[in-house]
Amino acid sequence: MQLAAIIVSLVLTVIGVALLARAIGQFVRYFKLGQPVPAGLRTDNPYQRSVTLAKEFLGHTRMNRWGIVGFAHWFVAVGFLTLPPTLAQAFGQLFSADWTLPVIGGFLPFELYIEFIGVMTILGIAVLIVIRLLNLPSRPGRKSRFAGSKSGQAYFVEYVILTIGLAIYVLRGLEGAIHHVEHYEAAYFASYPLVLAFKGLSTATLQNLIYLTATVKISTSFVWMIVVSLNTNMGVAWHRFLAFPNIWFKREATGGTALGALQPMTSGGEAIDFTDPGDDDVFGVSQVEQFSWKGLLDFSTCTECGRCQSQCPAWNTGKPLSPKLLIMSLRDHAHAKAPYLLAGGGKTAEGDEKASAEQLAGVPAAALAEAERPLIGTAEENGVIDPDVLWSCTTCGACVEQCPVDIEHVDHIVDMRRYQVMIESAFPSEAGTMLKNLEKKGNPWGLAKKQRLEWLKELDFEVPVVGQDIEDLTEVEYLYWVGCAGALEDRAKKTTKAFAELLHIAGVKFAIMGGDEKCTGDSARRLGNEPLFQELGMENVAALNMAFGEDDEDESTKKPRSAKKIVATCPHCLNTIGNEYPQLGGDYEVVHHTQLLQHLIDDGKLLPVTPVEGLITYHDPCYLGRHNKIYTPPREIMSAVPGLRQQEMHRHKERGFCCGAGGARMWMEERIGKRINNERVDEALSLNPDIVSTACPFCLVMLTDSVNGKKNEGKAKESITVVDVAQLLLESVKTPADEEPPAGETEPENVPEPQPVK
Repeated sequence: MQLAAIIVSLVLTVIGVALLARAIGQFVRYFKLGQPVPAGLRTDNPYQRSVTLAKEFLGHTRMNRWGIVGFAHWFVAVGFLTLPPTLAQAFGQLFSADWTLPVIGGFLPFELYIEFIGVMTILGIAVLIVIRLLNLPSRPGRKSRFAGSKSGQAYFVEYVILTIGLAIYVLRGLEGAIHHVEHYEAAYFASYPLVLAFKGLSTATLQNLIYLTATVKISTSFVWMIVVSLNTNMGVAWHRFLAFPNIWFKREATGGTALGALQPMTSGGEAIDFTDPGDDDVFGVSQVEQFSWKGLLDFSTCTECGRCQSQCPAWNTGKPLSPKLLIMSLRDHAHAKAPYLLAGGGKTAEGDEKASAEQLAGVPAAALAEAERPLIGTAEENGVIDPDVLWSCTTCGACVEQCPVDIEHVDHIVDMRRYQVMIESAFPSEAGTMLKNLEKKGNPWGLAKKQRLEWLKELDFEVPVVGQDIEDLTEVEYLYWVGCAGALEDRAKKTTKAFAELLHIAGVKFAIMGGDEKCTGDSARRLGNEPLFQELGMENVAALNMAFGEDDEDESTKKPRSAKKIVATCPHCLNTIGNEYPQLGGDYEVVHHTQLLQHLIDDGKLLPVTPVEGLITYHDPCYLGRHNKIYTPPREIMSAVPGLRQQEMHRHKERGFCCGAGGARMWMEERIGKRINNERVDEALSLNPDIVSTACPFCLVMLTDSVNGKKNEGKAKESITVVDVAQLLLESVKTPADEEPPAGETEPENVPEPQPVK
């Protein structure tokens, strides 16, 4: 018995370790296939990155958003990392059944820890197994976050962990019995029932049981190692190794998600200069090896948990996009194609084959066949990613926000879009109209620039215009960036006028641009037209710098003469100017209008006194919430309005549901599945509200369209309204001119100003 146990265990150990070493080498070569990233982008501030990694792992900060799942997973993850001493103990027990680890073997704190973590690992994995069984894709169907995941691999991993945990528990009981533990001891506080169960057995029997159980533990461990080493695309297993570097190399060293700004287009690790692109520059991604090495690491790290899928507005409305399935498809394709690429296969920037037939002679036929597949293509074309998958994305960021291992889905989707738009000119036809309007008129509606100032005629007070009424912004506190929607779209103009009036009431000095400004380029960039974004952005940066009175006399410092403070009512403008224009040389302090309004209320400059009766529910704009973490100000404004009763929709804040307009979807028809805005409005109407509020012109348009449609169908009451929170506030505000504060009230002091987007 003992000899057989030793032979089996050692053979599996040697094979497992050898295959694991080979697999690690494969991963290193595989990741090197990816493109480099700009210097310092993934390696700046190593100390902070290490702190972030420790926080995310030890605190399970991403997983714990899911309650019991995060709690159970923490113990499983910690058990995996800290229970290897029990494996060493098992090896020793093969040779001597009563062997214990030197030094720490009889150390009480160590014994207590092993007992506790061992049992909690068993309980933790049992909980995860039950959760998976309760959410079988065959039961709730498409709504299961495990739909499309490789369930067989997941069950294999989970039952291996359960088996190893039980083996540790049984070994602890056998150890107690063979060491003649006569009475309850703290060192065996969890396994003592087994100690009692084994107590009456003979020494020989106990020894054989130890040999057997140790062999089960060792064999299970190394069979698992062999299986995962032979399947390097087995994300549900490999994530426990790859998650650590993937988190360490995340975009933001401080721990922020890869949301907000999109990264500039790069080729060979250098930003592309679109005024003079290089002959060998690669635009976007058309082959899997054109993703960066971080992209390839992302794909391999996916654990197929489906949190991204469960939150995706496209997937939840019957569209083919699942962020999880997208990443899985890219991972499986990349790993299948890797032997071809490692042999020198692939094409140069000019389209020439890099490898000769002789070099590819030893490449498996499956890898050669995989290399022939187009990255983007229909099922008939044997494409890896269907075009409908690519164009269903709203870039809402729900996938990135929820991913526990920091996969950067949105960046990868936009990279593929860039090639389709810039090289193939393959994108939804309606978006082409938007692009032409941006190129010719500087706004997506294609309206004349003089119409940007038409809304001013509907005000009964003067708003200074830069270049007409004032030379620059040195005399005002804020530049109000009205944006295309705020100036040109009728429903959004109501928000614009309401906000301007509130600023006037509060005595805030502000001005607007003179109409020569253009669209910030948000939709163009997220559609994939990076050159157009940069063209629009650089023109706007030049106009803004001039408006802010930048000192052109000192070219070396470019010192501004006025604070560059901008307020925007559109979260897309806020995000682009605040987060992306620094890439183009424009650094400004940008706040959202809800942040400024909340500050003015807190400062006593706006007094909501007139009740606005009714039940209100608030829709979080994705580019205000997830992308820029602004959740509180709109809710504080509504709380300040007397008469309103707030009720949150089921999906709100970090788990808010998109309106369907982001990622340039505002300009594309929705032909597959249920309209995303209808899904969102149905959720709002389930609360039977009187008012649906938001804080984004795109959301305002999408929600209003859906509510009006529901009214026409008789599915919504006629009295329901969709408004921006600024409109609500204006309805409730009373000008405090010539009025003393009521007795007992004083002017608030030291109210912090709103923080700009960073």
